[in-house]
Amino acid sequence: MKNFSPSKFNMFTMLKLPAAWFTGVRLKTINEETSTVQVKHRWINQNPFNSMFWAVQGMAAELSTGALVISYIRNSDHKISMLVASNNATFTKKATGRITFTCNDGSKIKETIAKAIATGEGQTCWMKSIGTNTQGVQVSEFNFEWTVKVRSPK
Repeated sequence: MKNFSPSKFNMFTMLKLPAAWFTGVRLKTINEETSTVQVKHRWINQNPFNSMFWAVQGMAAELSTGALVISYIRNSDHKISMLVASNNATFTKKATGRITFTCNDGSKIKETIAKAIATGEGQTCWMKSIGTNTQGVQVSEFNFEWTVKVRSPK
């Protein structure tokens, strides 16, 4: 992943996604296949039930998938638009402590972007992010349908 590091990406979130930044969402690792994002349950991101608000989990999960999308778009040397078209989530345990969201769908978005470039048509790709607590217990699962389309040169 050329010129793509968690520290640079976290600076990007501070400037462009301040809600994610202020609630503690941080990209921790990224490579060709996997992206991990962490967020710690704190006062600023809790719900009335003393666990992490579902929307904060959603931001972290989306970022774990979106970081892979952004990195492959940057590596493609094409102008490509990206947008979440649909999503769904399942919550299985109270989210407290440090939650890690992991997406292992790098190869899926790589193929989707390659197809969009080859055909010139918009493409979609479902990507999954699993949220686990420090004990390794799954607390939530998010699925995002990303759409990518090569933009016409101006």
